[in-house]
Amino acid sequence: MNEYVIAAAVIFLCNVVPAFAPPTWSVLVFFSLNYHLNAPALIIIGVLAATAGRGILAWYFRKYRDRLPQGWVTNMENAGTHLTKSTGHTGALLALFMISPLSSAQLFEAAGVMRTIPLRPLLAAFAIGRTVSYTSYVTGATALKATSLGELISKYITSPAAIAVQIALIVGMVLIGTIKWQPHQQADSSS
Repeated sequence: MNEYVIAAAVIFLCNVVPAFAPPTWSVLVFFSLNYHLNAPALIIIGVLAATAGRGILAWYFRKYRDRLPQGWVTNMENAGTHLTKSTGHTGALLALFMISPLSSAQLFEAAGVMRTIPLRPLLAAFAIGRTVSYTSYVTGATALKATSLGELISKYITSPAAIAVQIALIVGMVLIGTIKWQPHQQADSSS
C-alpha cells in the first residue's frame, strides 16, 4: 500500500513542477517494474495524481497571474478568447490537451493565465488522454525490463532534445503572450 502512496506523491509532484520534471510515464514504469504493483490500480492512481498536479499548476498560474507582467497577461487573456470563439476551436483545444505528445506543463500554465478558458474540461480531456497513454506504457513496461530504467529516464531528462523541447515550449508560451492579441468579439446576432 505504501508504494501506491509514494507513487501518487511522486507523480503529483512531477505534474506540479512548471518544467523539467521527469515524464509521468517514466515514474509509472519505474513503479510497475520495481514494485510489481497492480497495473490497473497504478494507472488509475497515475491519472488521478497527474490530473490533480496539472490542475494545481494551472490554478497556481491563475491565482498568481497578477505577479506576471500585466501586458503579457492581457495578451494571453485576449489569445484565450480566440481559442474559445467557436465549438470547433474549443474542440481542438480539448483534443490538444487529450492527445498532445508534448509536455503539458506549459499548456496548463497558459490555460491558467487565460481566465476565459475553463479548466475542468481541459483536466477531463487530459485525464482521458493520459488513461490511454499510461495504460500503453505500463502494459508495455515488461518489454523495458531488460533496459536500465534509471538510464532511460536520465537519458530522457538530460538529452539535448528533451531540454530543447522544454525550453522551446517555455519560449513559445512567453512569445504567445507578447503578441498584441485583440479580444475576440462575438458577432452581433441582432443584425
